[in-house]
Amino acid sequence: MGREEREKGLLAPPAWLTAGLRPAPVPVPWAAVARASLALTAPLAVGLAAGRPEYGALVSMGALSGVIGDTADAYRMRVFNIAVPQLFGALGVTLGTLVFGHGWIAVATLTLVALVSGMISSIGAVASASGLLLLLNAVVGAGLPMPDPWWKAPLLLTAGGLVVLVLTLLGWPLRRAAPERAAVAATYRTVAELYEAAGSEAYQEKRHAVTASLNQSYDLILARRTRQHGRTSSLARLLAQLNVLIPLLDAAPAADLRARLHGPLPPAVAATVRDLADAVETGRTDHREPELPPSTRPAEKAVEQALRHAVTVVHEAEPDPYDVDDRLGRPAALTVRARRAARTMLLSEPSWRYGLRLALCIGLAQALVSLVAVPRSYWVALTVTFVMKPDFGSVFSRAVLRAVGTCLGLVAAALVLAEVPRGWWDVPVMAVLAGLIPAWSAKGYAFQTAAITPVILLLSDALNQQGFDLVLPRLYDSLIGCAIALVAGYLLWPESWHSRIGDRLADAVADTAAYVDRAFGSGAAAGPGADAGRLRARRKLYRDLSAVRSEFQRALTEPPPTGTRAAAWWPLAIAVERIVDATTAARIRVAHGAPPPDPAEVAAVARELRELAEGLRASETLVPVRTELPGDEDGVLAPLRQEVRAARAIAGPELG
Repeated sequence: MGREEREKGLLAPPAWLTAGLRPAPVPVPWAAVARASLALTAPLAVGLAAGRPEYGALVSMGALSGVIGDTADAYRMRVFNIAVPQLFGALGVTLGTLVFGHGWIAVATLTLVALVSGMISSIGAVASASGLLLLLNAVVGAGLPMPDPWWKAPLLLTAGGLVVLVLTLLGWPLRRAAPERAAVAATYRTVAELYEAAGSEAYQEKRHAVTASLNQSYDLILARRTRQHGRTSSLARLLAQLNVLIPLLDAAPAADLRARLHGPLPPAVAATVRDLADAVETGRTDHREPELPPSTRPAEKAVEQALRHAVTVVHEAEPDPYDVDDRLGRPAALTVRARRAARTMLLSEPSWRYGLRLALCIGLAQALVSLVAVPRSYWVALTVTFVMKPDFGSVFSRAVLRAVGTCLGLVAAALVLAEVPRGWWDVPVMAVLAGLIPAWSAKGYAFQTAAITPVILLLSDALNQQGFDLVLPRLYDSLIGCAIALVAGYLLWPESWHSRIGDRLADAVADTAAYVDRAFGSGAAAGPGADAGRLRARRKLYRDLSAVRSEFQRALTEPPPTGTRAAAWWPLAIAVERIVDATTAARIRVAHGAPPPDPAEVAAVARELRELAEGLRASETLVPVRTELPGDEDGVLAPLRQEVRAARAIAGPELG
């Protein structure tokens, strides 16, 4: 490397800082763009026509919340994602309106709302969106003058959310199960890509894609399988078609090992899976026997058997709805889930920690706005809310990206406020800006912020009529809010990387040891019940590993030392995933004719994994470990022992 290249490398910003500024390569959701433009502009036009532009602005604000929350695929989930948070938003703006202009009462109220909002976020996705909207609308209600009487603002905001909901559900009569069918078909296509990648370095990346797609498909379908409609033929058929992918996924690690030793798999394997994907998406039932070459090895037999079973089930017109089991379990009753949610919120340490962090930051923001002689602004607390949202990613990176996105958004808002006359010109301008929100949101947090900022400014200008004078104060407010989040929400809460990631990785390693025992050890019972238990254990393990991977990726966006440690330990997370794959491959080979392993060899592998889990929990810098793991080098567990040795070698002291 030359001197100039080294100097450029030193001057270039670090990767953890610039990662969020690269737009994700995602397609434009044109249907969502059209919905957002219509939902935000129609209320403005009606308000202008009626001579009450402030009413139209409030309805558009409610529609903005609905547009941001419309992130699900299945229609029933979209109803919950849009409607439930609107109720919390109505409560939030009511509380904010009642304490508007009341000084310290407003500070105390918003601090308490922030505590509840942060704690609610630990329950789940819908609860998280509800907590966010509760706090956002409380901040807006306490910071902007709302029309009298007090009930008018929550009514108008809720009406805006209902507009988005109605527009979203227009396609429900024609596309009831279309999102679920599309999700299952997409999962089939990711499995086809997985088999194409068998034997190559791309296999692990494709397997991650399969795990994510399978999780999404199961979540979409199982969310709809309540006791009232859980046995409808369309959902039963989709669940059966999804379930038959599990044997194919079980056979994939063995196929990968076979491809590494003996060359690529026959192209007919991936082609057959893609044909099944088309059949799932179109509902085709004409039975086509796959044309597969003869199978001689255990892995090949497993793939062929799984494929032929999948062909039979996918093309079956009416599967028995009572013979379709839920591989991840049927969702618990609503009362049970409510009790679990309440217990999680009230007794969980992370729930209280996030709630207290958010409450501290909001309290400081509101106190600052109340005490310092600057124009009173809700934007400081609004910025803190977005940056501190606990399940949105790294607080540090969000603060930086929020500042960058706000600056970009304020530039666009300044041009509009300076050059476009207020009134009917707001309608076409809002149509363009509103369409950018769904188009840019998927590209990254900074891009979403840049799209939302001018929309909120234009709508708030309809309420307080400050015009161009809004721009600079909002920039200062945003920077102050980011600073509060960084100091009071990040620097004062030094959560160690080990407690957040190391423990979860240790749990995954311990679960992997239990999975090895279940597959080959004393707990490896035979029979359909045992097989179903192994399948559920493996699916849960892959879900947990996917969550660990997400935690790592979040940590990688933080500055040193957190990001540096995450990067150093990243190979160990990959090694654990490879151990699970090797265990599954060995199990499939045994099930299709390979000699079973010696129980002592199985016990040794499980013991090594448990020792690794204990070492991960004990310290961030592990003590030296042994990597010898003797056994039959020609046996079925040889690849598994090799992966375990690699994991133990990675977890050495040099990674601290």
